[in-house]
Amino acid sequence: MDTEALRTFVAVARTGGFSGAGQRLGRSQPAISRRIALLEEALQMPVFERLPSGVVLSQAGVALLPHAERVLAALEDALAAMRDLRAGDGGPVSIAVVGTLAGAELTQALKRFAHNFPTVALTLRTATSAQVSDLVRRGEATLGLRYFEDPSPDLEHRACKPEDLVVICAPEHRLARRAVASLADLKAEPWLGFPPPVGRGERWSGMLLAQFLARGVAEIAFTAVDSLTAQKRLVEAGFGLALTPVSAVAEERAAGALAVIAVEDLAVSNPVSLITRRGGYVSPAARALIADLAP
Repeated sequence: MDTEALRTFVAVARTGGFSGAGQRLGRSQPAISRRIALLEEALQMPVFERLPSGVVLSQAGVALLPHAERVLAALEDALAAMRDLRAGDGGPVSIAVVGTLAGAELTQALKRFAHNFPTVALTLRTATSAQVSDLVRRGEATLGLRYFEDPSPDLEHRACKPEDLVVICAPEHRLARRAVASLADLKAEPWLGFPPPVGRGERWSGMLLAQFLARGVAEIAFTAVDSLTAQKRLVEAGFGLALTPVSAVAEERAAGALAVIAVEDLAVSNPVSLITRRGGYVSPAARALIADLAP
């Protein structure tokens, strides 16, 4: 079993088919099929089940996948270490981050990084918290910023500054820049928010409904909107209130497009965690960025 066989296996598993893996790896579909056949011959068991609609992991494939990903990630660590020895400050740094965390604080940290390490290529991609963990675990991201900790033993965590949440409204709202005693005082208002978490969705997306339940309010007028930007635009237009990360609305508040309603019995925040792969290689440049984000 060689690394190319494992790389081909992981590509098929992630793309859901031989043709998709061929496109990702720049190889023909027959070449992909042959590589998988050799892998299955070496293992003496199939790693995929062939279905009319495509391929799915077999029981052996499910067991092999996390080990294959760790092997490939370790190989990339070795190659990165060699690149860094040649390049001085180090090779490229990639960040996976939950979209709602890509606010002013992260932007400033990235600006400082670009100034201090002008020759290091820095890339950023957004994903859900679960996807951020997967990307870091597989070695496709150097570090990740996500909500809450991931209990996986493959990952190391560093606590970042928690993200405070505030109730936002249109500047013309009768309670704009005013205070109410309790969140329950806003139960008759229309609300906008992320859909409640399902499967691998964000855990904090159910925070609003949970806060109302804690105050004895079982039902509110709630519209699910799966985009933070769309939520802000709808709130600006007067379609409702939203419970939003304070860092995500700094620009709109400064411009007078959004306002905050102070809620005296509401003090909630989301824990934010910076994750790296346990035992993975971290370049000097990446270590500097980590120290800036999670001092």
